[in-house]
Amino acid sequence: MNTKYLTGITLVATLGGFLFGFDTAVVNGAERSLVELFIVKALDSDNYLYARELITQYKVLVAIVFIIIYCIISGQLFRLLGLKRGILLFVGLLIPLSVFLIHYLSNSVPSQENISEIRDITDSIKGFVVSSALVGCIIGAALSGFIARSFGRKNGLILTAALLSVSAFGAWQPEILNFFGTLDVYSFMIYRIIGGIGIGLASILSPMYIAEIAPAGIRGKLVSWNQFAIISGMVIIYFVNYLIAKSGNEQWLVSEGWRWMFFSGVIPSVMFFILLLFIPETPRYLMMKNRKQEALETIVKISGVENACEIQSEIQETLREKNVPWLSFGYRVILIGIILSVFQQFVGINVVMYYAANIFRNMGASTDASLLQTIIVGIINMLFTIVAIFTVDKFGRKPLMITGALIMAISMLSLGFSFYAGRTGIVALIFMLFYIAGFAMSWGPVTWVILSEIFPNSIRGAMSIPVATLWISNLIISWTFPMLNDNSWLIEKFNHGFSYWIYGIMCLLAMIFVWKFIPETKGRSLEEIEKFW
Repeated sequence: MNTKYLTGITLVATLGGFLFGFDTAVVNGAERSLVELFIVKALDSDNYLYARELITQYKVLVAIVFIIIYCIISGQLFRLLGLKRGILLFVGLLIPLSVFLIHYLSNSVPSQENISEIRDITDSIKGFVVSSALVGCIIGAALSGFIARSFGRKNGLILTAALLSVSAFGAWQPEILNFFGTLDVYSFMIYRIIGGIGIGLASILSPMYIAEIAPAGIRGKLVSWNQFAIISGMVIIYFVNYLIAKSGNEQWLVSEGWRWMFFSGVIPSVMFFILLLFIPETPRYLMMKNRKQEALETIVKISGVENACEIQSEIQETLREKNVPWLSFGYRVILIGIILSVFQQFVGINVVMYYAANIFRNMGASTDASLLQTIIVGIINMLFTIVAIFTVDKFGRKPLMITGALIMAISMLSLGFSFYAGRTGIVALIFMLFYIAGFAMSWGPVTWVILSEIFPNSIRGAMSIPVATLWISNLIISWTFPMLNDNSWLIEKFNHGFSYWIYGIMCLLAMIFVWKFIPETKGRSLEEIEKFW
């Protein structure tokens, strides 16, 4: 085996995971600046015309997002239920969606005097500014299978790098590069959605590329490094955001500093694009396209001449694998995958990943201090992800998931009471770090391990349903956090603690769900797990 060559091409592929983490977490440092620059002025009575246009365009964008998600869900339902039942459900869902959109778009913009209603809508817009990339993630994940089959794993990753590069440039100067006829804040969101499509593609194609290029004996280890690369991307951008924020004062950060946070993504994106030109396509894809000689040459480069023909024959056998209807094993496995994906997001992890600086400011920290504390969050996340990688096969999936959910529940509920009581010093930070450690050692990486194991090979494509559900759940949680956290009535009653109690309760429900319904897959072959269903 050519270890150096294999290591090199694996590292290139893991850049996709690195960019996944980098681009989703970059908004953490820029969130306050974006709100100050684009949203706050809508609350000034002298800027009512701006507020009116901001809310009107937001409604249109939300309607488009609902239509996109509806189309993606419908596509999955057609594949799951078949054409006839899929059409019935498609029409059945279309009617309430149409009624909702007509009602939503026909509602008038609040009057200039109704400042409280305008504030509630701007809280929703804040959430969408932060979570807009996730709309693209849903689209990218939905398209990843088609792109992988039609254009190849390598070309799919090249497209990923190009989309992320365009997004970084556009988010850097959304006013100058506004070709959309929208307000500048929506130009920014559109570029973030473009980048999100790249992230969605990377979330599927990077581990797919590594899995197909790696020899069987070390495949699990190499694929696991993609998860580590995602966390590394988050930690690096936390450092970058902190250093940029330290380069000027608050006013500079609001007007210019945040732009360089997004522009910093150009460097790894362009580097990824260039390096991808020098790596091979996967042997499996080449065999699928009947390019057998090219596949053999790639196998020889990776594994040497001795076993090349045997490996090629094994790949040829897997291509004959029978695909069966997704419901061949019943609803249970798909439903468990969906609920597992929902809980992974509803425990609130990406509220912490995207809004950590905001949360720390609510604790009383300055902008610089909040970004520094965010770095600590990232490092804890990285360290305990490594713990999960080395313990998941030793202690099993269920014990880790149950223990992690209990730690997260106690931490989130305690954090909520800290805010409620107004005691948001070092104790609140400790609760936050315990929560991150609990997630990183369990629900972060282990959810993906379970999803990859519980779906039988013959319905492996059905895994796209829980993956799409995961991205949609991520969008819901990230979008709604400002509505819960910044709502004046909830602040008056609960002092920012309400949302953390919700996430804590979700952690308890997640723990019960794993205990009752998730089978232990440690030490079982994929064939044994398949028999369980």
